[in-house]
Amino acid sequence: MEIVYNGKPATVTIKETMSKIIPQICEKDPKAFYLDADLMSCLGMINWSREHPQQSVDCGVAEANMVGIAVGLAAEGFRPIVHSFGPFISRRAFDQMFISAAYAHYSLTVLGSDPGVTAEFNGGTHMPFEDVALYSVIPGSTVIDVCDHVMMKKILPQCIDMPGIKYIRFGRKAYPQIYSEDTEFEIGKAKVLREGTEVTLLVTGFMTADALEAAKTLEEKGISAAVVNLFTIKPIDREAIVHFARRTGAVITVENHNYIGGLYSIVASVLAKECPVKMDYVAVDDHFGDVGPIGYLKTKFGLTKDSIVEKTLALLNR
Repeated sequence: MEIVYNGKPATVTIKETMSKIIPQICEKDPKAFYLDADLMSCLGMINWSREHPQQSVDCGVAEANMVGIAVGLAAEGFRPIVHSFGPFISRRAFDQMFISAAYAHYSLTVLGSDPGVTAEFNGGTHMPFEDVALYSVIPGSTVIDVCDHVMMKKILPQCIDMPGIKYIRFGRKAYPQIYSEDTEFEIGKAKVLREGTEVTLLVTGFMTADALEAAKTLEEKGISAAVVNLFTIKPIDREAIVHFARRTGAVITVENHNYIGGLYSIVASVLAKECPVKMDYVAVDDHFGDVGPIGYLKTKFGLTKDSIVEKTLALLNR
């Protein structure tokens, strides 16, 4: 593994990656089946879908119904991949996902695009801060927060044959590339991006680049910060969390969703039992979403490098 982060947007968007990796999965596995909720264009899948009606269907603006169709396909031996914007494949379809799919022991790979502030101009109705909490409480579920196109390319094929509900949240745009193209990922195992001795930044998804930038700023202030990418939120890497908590004695979680039921809550439950240390979070507080450009939204909800540095300094002085 090599960290290639350079502070600039990647030349490849995650949307472009999805438009290639999903067809590749379906070509290799005739039982893979792609379902979308009238958002084929958002993943660049329209042309492929028209050419492969035997492995895809546009279910329209009806996520709950789409999950029902996916469960029917799963019952017939197919491996469904379902996509919609994050709020609609979580809130709108939650009962069907919980009962029809999970409770009935059917396996689905679920793609929730543009979670949290990455929804930008689609506004508060399209801005899920609670999707992680919802999917995390489904028994046997797997929850993954993707940070770049390399991770998506390597993670999605692994999920197809995994049992249970696998929820992958991701932004569609060209966010900074963190990992080299040859990086491999093991679901449930964290990636150590930077070693440190005084504080640990446990980060997931879209905020990974901000955590790396914050660590650089903290180093300039004489503070050694470890950065650990917990891209799998469930099952969480308990061993890594406890190891770095013991080593540094202070932990900040960094996440593009609500701290209630999100990464902070999950990490706190681990450390409260196994290794109590000083903790804080950089996450969305008890708020609904808003509309605007990404810079404005990150500042409004405190999801910035400066917020991480500020919270870290306050924690270490507490």
